[in-house]
Amino acid sequence: MFTVRKALGVVVALLLPVAADFAAGKLSDNRPREVSAEMSATSAQSSAPEARRQSPRDTNRLADETSPYLLQHAHNPVDWYAWSEEAFTRAKKENKPIFLSIGYSACHWCHVMERESFEDEVTAAILNEHFISIKVDREERPDVDEIYMTAVQMMTGSGGWPLTVFLTADLKPFYGGTYFPPESRYGRPGFRDLLERIAKVWVESPGDIRQNADRLMGALHAHAASRATPSPELDTQIISDAVRQLERTYDGKWGGFGRAPKFPPSAAISLLLRQYARTGDEKLLEMARNTLDRMARGGMYDQIGGGFHRYSTDGRWLVPHFEKMLYDNALLSRAYLEAWQVTHDDLYRRIATETMDYVLRDMTDERGGFHSAEDADSEGEEGVFYVWTPAELTAALGEEDGGLFSAYYGVTESGSFEGRSILHVPVEPAAFAREAGLSLSELAGRLARLREKVHGIREQRGRPGRDDKVLAAWNGMMISALARGYQVLGEERFRLAAERAADFVLTRMVRDGELLRVYTDRGGEDDQGLAKLPAYLNDYAEMANGLVDLYEATFDLRWLGAAVELTDRMIADFRDEQRGGFFYTSAAHRNLIVRTRPLHDGAVPSGNSTAAMVLLRLARLMDDDSYRGRAEEVLLAAAAEMSDRPTACLNLLWAADFYLRPGPEFAIVGVEGSEETRRLLQEIHRRFIPNKILALAAPDTEAYEAAVSRIPLLQKRSMVDGLPTVYMCRDFVCRQPITDVDALAAALNHRSDGPSAAAGTDSAEQDGGRP
Repeated sequence: MFTVRKALGVVVALLLPVAADFAAGKLSDNRPREVSAEMSATSAQSSAPEARRQSPRDTNRLADETSPYLLQHAHNPVDWYAWSEEAFTRAKKENKPIFLSIGYSACHWCHVMERESFEDEVTAAILNEHFISIKVDREERPDVDEIYMTAVQMMTGSGGWPLTVFLTADLKPFYGGTYFPPESRYGRPGFRDLLERIAKVWVESPGDIRQNADRLMGALHAHAASRATPSPELDTQIISDAVRQLERTYDGKWGGFGRAPKFPPSAAISLLLRQYARTGDEKLLEMARNTLDRMARGGMYDQIGGGFHRYSTDGRWLVPHFEKMLYDNALLSRAYLEAWQVTHDDLYRRIATETMDYVLRDMTDERGGFHSAEDADSEGEEGVFYVWTPAELTAALGEEDGGLFSAYYGVTESGSFEGRSILHVPVEPAAFAREAGLSLSELAGRLARLREKVHGIREQRGRPGRDDKVLAAWNGMMISALARGYQVLGEERFRLAAERAADFVLTRMVRDGELLRVYTDRGGEDDQGLAKLPAYLNDYAEMANGLVDLYEATFDLRWLGAAVELTDRMIADFRDEQRGGFFYTSAAHRNLIVRTRPLHDGAVPSGNSTAAMVLLRLARLMDDDSYRGRAEEVLLAAAAEMSDRPTACLNLLWAADFYLRPGPEFAIVGVEGSEETRRLLQEIHRRFIPNKILALAAPDTEAYEAAVSRIPLLQKRSMVDGLPTVYMCRDFVCRQPITDVDALAAALNHRSDGPSAAAGTDSAEQDGGRP
């Protein structure tokens, strides 16, 4: 990256003498936010209700869009375009540079930059005269975002949102950054000053602009080509090395990995639990547990309404960035469910349940899909929906209960966020209960009642804005989490919600066999909503993976068949036949300057990691060597990256673990709804059994022959003595059929998975329920 930045120095110097100060890029969403007192005040002022709003007469092309983020800018005085051929054609015709602004609806600093700059008439006049301005919702167009985010990271060494990029008319980037204040401050250039300088250089030094763009394009193409160097082999050492790197960056006091800001490490937790299950290394379990405990007790977890905020701005998980994203809550639900299977600690069950219930309550579309995000801001301020004062809680709960609630959740007069308090649990619950003269169960019951009351009062506040678009990939993640929630916890509402969401996507977001990326209630015919945009690799892979989970939860062949159809389409449209692995885009995605193959995780798992996982699962379920071969291509192509940058490829390592260390295969013959079958399934699901495969056939039903013909694992299996029967196989060897729950428990306790084979049984780890 340094070489690229140095090569781009000619135009950087022409554009801005203080470019070195600007390059830090630490004020953007999803990156470190070193917010000074001055900047906090400025942000609050620009967020205040009395701040200047645009006139209703200002209406631009974005008014015709459906994205909530684009619609937020529909009344800016800026002459915005969406990402479109119309904008590109005009840029070429008028010989103007393109100003590309990328963000998303829940992005706090995107809102700040809009209020400060895009609603300002003077700034808008400069943009309208000298630039073609394009606004992109990164969640609708992650392909555009990935390309230009990479370019900005090459130029500046960091990135985030809002993403600000300047392009030539043929879409080549030549300069960029993240958040810019309206005037120069915080050691970074003012946005208006930057615009005027770029407009001047565009006219006076076009050759330098073109040279800069060409150099950056060369770097982008080299970057895309170098990210997958096939390896001839793959072994378990790569997983052990990754775990050792996690150990080196682990925060032994507060949990998590690295320094602030801390993002929820769902994939790291899952990898640690898998390695613990193999080795019995208690340190790995302690790392996972401490991280999960600290997150659950911190301000990043919504102690009242459930669900997790985006990330913690500090190292203690106390002060969150208050937006809530569907994908975080899906991935964290799965992590807490797995932790409960390992430990049976009731805290993990509660957090997983509350998180999934939050999604069902606050993030579910009336037609069954799941919405994308909730904003960090409400009533013009960040976080105001979630913070409290002692006086507010005393007024709501009374003196005694208000005092107890404030003490337990760390609510003080001085506060922890702009004079008010973020609810968190600063004292171990058991120690707090002793100090309060209560048993742990009494404290838990009392707090549960008080939380419900406070939640009702909070609902009367102005809610954060909701991004109500439905994204295929993120819905796949949530379907997976809910299906697993039903398996592990037995809660019917999670199964029903997962099935309803899956039916929604398959009926409303698939057209002629092609999956679409986005659904919105705005648009369409007969009030049916609108599905649009060709889906990306993540959409196909995550939906297929979620449908496999839904099959293993319900054994309904519809979900398995749909997973196969999506997977086959993914292979046909996205596979890189020359180098192996999958491109992020298909041929249906146009106007892109480079075609990438994502291997590294971002806020969500990389598309190739989920593609590899679903291929491996289907390969084992259906005994299909072609699926296995496609998955091997991904893993071998990514082996060097997994070795060199393991913490950037944790989900690929999870897939590699599935490939290198296949778990047991369970073939069950019995009626899925019967009590006897349910008890056998419950015995399996209550345990942490990494990388298992599960199939069921119900004899004497219409679906029996279809299940047996589609899933070789079920062939030549029958009930023994008329009882539901479990066939447990591993490494091409099967045990004697099992019909008794106690016999199944004994077999699971002695399976040859390593020292922690009995993980998930009742143990001293269980504490009877933490508040």
